[in-house]
Amino acid sequence: MEFIQLAERAGMITPLTNWILEAAFSQSHAWRKAGLDWPLAVNLSAHDLYDPAIVDRIRALFSRWDVAPELIQFELTESALMSDPAAAIETLSALKRLNVKLFIDDYGTGYSSLSYLQKLPVDAIKIDQSFVQAMVASRESGVIISSTIELGHRLGMEVVAEGVETREAWNCLAALGCDVAQGYLISMPMPAAQLKQWERGWV
Repeated sequence: MEFIQLAERAGMITPLTNWILEAAFSQSHAWRKAGLDWPLAVNLSAHDLYDPAIVDRIRALFSRWDVAPELIQFELTESALMSDPAAAIETLSALKRLNVKLFIDDYGTGYSSLSYLQKLPVDAIKIDQSFVQAMVASRESGVIISSTIELGHRLGMEVVAEGVETREAWNCLAALGCDVAQGYLISMPMPAAQLKQWERGWV
C-alpha cells in the first residue's frame, strides 16, 4: 500500500502500470504456449481507472500478445471505484467489452453504495481479509461474510475470500458457499517458474 501511494504521488503509477501489464501479458502468452490456460489477475489503481488511455492500451496488448480475454482479469479496489462512481462505470463498461473478468477488491472497506454495486459490470467481489481473518472468533465478521456471499450470489457475482490462512476459516467459508479462497493456506507468493510444481503438489 505504501509503495503504490508513493508511486502515485511521484507521478510514476502510469509507467509502473504499463510495466506490470506488459509482464502479465508476456507471462500469460508463455503459459499458453506451454499449454497452460491459467488466468492471471492484474490490480489497477484509482489513477489507472481514470486514465483515458488505459482501455486502448489493454486492447492493444491483447492483440499483440494473442492472449485470450478470459486469461487476464482485472481487480479494482472498492475505494477506487467509489471515488468517482460514474467515471468508474464508464471505464469498467469499456473493459467489459473486451470480455475480461472484473473483480472488486477489498470489498467491505470502501463504503460502497449498493445502488452503484448493482450497476457495476463486475464478475466477482473479493471479501477483504480483515473480515476473513476475524470470522472464526467474531460473530459479527461471520455475519458480514455470510451476507456478502448471499448478496454477491443474488447479483450474479462470484465471491472470493481474501486472507484465508487457516483450515478452520476454509471450512467455514466452504459451509457458507464461498466460491474461491485466496491466502497463505493455499500458498505464499512464488515465482511463476515454481507454479507448475506447486500445482502438482496441491492437486
